[in-house]
Amino acid sequence: MLILLPPSEAKNQPTKSLKIKLSELSFFEELTPTRSLLLARHKEIDLSAIAPAFNVYSGVLYRALDYTSLTKEARKRANKDLLIISAAFGLLRLGDEIPFYKFKIEPILWKKDIERALKGYDERLVVDARSSTYSTVWTPNPFNSVGIRVFTKVKGQLKVITHMSKKTRGEVVRYLLESEKEPRTPRELHQLINKKFTCKLVEPEGKKSWFIDVIA
Repeated sequence: MLILLPPSEAKNQPTKSLKIKLSELSFFEELTPTRSLLLARHKEIDLSAIAPAFNVYSGVLYRALDYTSLTKEARKRANKDLLIISAAFGLLRLGDEIPFYKFKIEPILWKKDIERALKGYDERLVVDARSSTYSTVWTPNPFNSVGIRVFTKVKGQLKVITHMSKKTRGEVVRYLLESEKEPRTPRELHQLINKKFTCKLVEPEGKKSWFIDVIA
């Protein structure tokens, strides 16, 4: 299972006095040239203060995920199966050490590099918890991928929610990481999530992926 996350706009300022080493980041072979280009362009970034991505990203989704309180086995799964789409670094794992940055992603700049880096990753189940802004840089095989959408009921009608949807996505991802059984198909994923959350499985249409609509 591969889980895709967006970054968060809210970030902590790292205090660790150690310069970033691009060669130690995940996918360094595929993404270092574009990472170097962006860091050279954004002179405001302090490259001498870094921290693991799970400490830098501090938004609602990451607070709900709460990586540091996961069990040892769940953290191991998160380190292996979870990828973050980043405006500054393209793709990150939770343990990658990065500086504070504050700018929006340029999908056209990253698209080819990320597609090359993730070639073959969608041969297994992809759980897509990205926001629309970050979903444009890579489109996994729709038959193997499931987007997580969040709604609320207002007077019997389903309504899209924005801010709190991040919290729910974080809770769903945490639940998946802590589950004993790893789902391998969209239907197995739905069966698992439905044990804790009220949700509906939506089958793919055309080029669209599967979706699980969670009612928060």
